[in-house]
Amino acid sequence: MTPERLAKIRAVLNRRQPDLTVINDEVHKGRNLAAIMRTCDAVGIDHMHIVEPKEGYRSFRGTASGSNKWVEVSTYDSVSQAIKSVKSAGMKVVAAHLDERAVDYRSIDYCQPVALLMGMEKEGVSEEALSLADETVVIPMQGMVESFNVSVAAAIILAEAQRQRQVAGMYETGRLSESHYQRRFFQWAHPQVSRFCDGKGLAYPPVNAEGEIIDGASWYRQTAQGIV
Repeated sequence: MTPERLAKIRAVLNRRQPDLTVINDEVHKGRNLAAIMRTCDAVGIDHMHIVEPKEGYRSFRGTASGSNKWVEVSTYDSVSQAIKSVKSAGMKVVAAHLDERAVDYRSIDYCQPVALLMGMEKEGVSEEALSLADETVVIPMQGMVESFNVSVAAAIILAEAQRQRQVAGMYETGRLSESHYQRRFFQWAHPQVSRFCDGKGLAYPPVNAEGEIIDGASWYRQTAQGIV
């Protein structure tokens, strides 16, 4: 690994925001999911949640400029499961939806733990999801159309979340737990080995200060012999 590559990985991991995420409530167009994932990576989100559409969707892998390598994804059969997951982590759920309680998206404090809930194309956020959301927000519109594309709306709101967090200095120091940081570092630095270990249920081998696997030849040999 080059020193430049090592520095890049560490710098990006140090800016990751473990208490900011997105829930996609049955967003079914692959290009929209890919665009949202790309935005998540851009603003420092490490983990995205997807409620699988009942009608299915096309695969979005390979259409996000490689962002699927950098953002973890959890999938759920129902939006209640996804919301329960983020709330158990202490996050407030903010739905992008126009209703009687909706406020301007810029009035929300995104420095608090927040999960942004985005709804399905055309239909928007489901009634079930709205009943579980803590707040709803809207993006003011000045034209004839009533809403932005779901991926564009997510990008606009997340850009405001990034702005607030930058002002608050939340990108200046690492915020991931040590175990999470080390796991993600290895996955990014050694993607093939990490996939092998995950598939075999093996612990990742230790790395040195330069990010290289310590005594890699010995580890590979022991793995091949079934010793590890």
